[in-house]
Amino acid sequence: QVQLVESGGGLVQSGGSLRLSCTVSRSILYFAAMGWHRQAPGGERELVAIIHRNESADYGDPVRGRFTISRDNAKNTVYLQMNSLKSEDTAIYYCNADRLIGSVPPRYWGQGTQVTVSS
Repeated sequence: QVQLVESGGGLVQSGGSLRLSCTVSRSILYFAAMGWHRQAPGGERELVAIIHRNESADYGDPVRGRFTISRDNAKNTVYLQMNSLKSEDTAIYYCNADRLIGSVPPRYWGQGTQVTVSS
């Protein structure tokens, strides 16, 4: 069983920065992509950022230009640098590891880390 452990969440003022980390129990090169999603109270889980095995990255529209996803394959860790935080970024942030198409299960999730941005 693969385990993903997030860290780095907390309380920050609007305009501030946080860096989230996600450490995986096996080599992240095994996965087609690694990513971050978030879920605000009463909302649906939405994509924040994804980084593929070839290092290409995509971002959700609300965070593009403010957040940066990166990976350290040697440490089996994925990072999410969050700058210029806004109150609407408040959510639980979940790390995910995506397997190749056709795999079961297709995706693993971490337990989540709370990010709260005060205005």
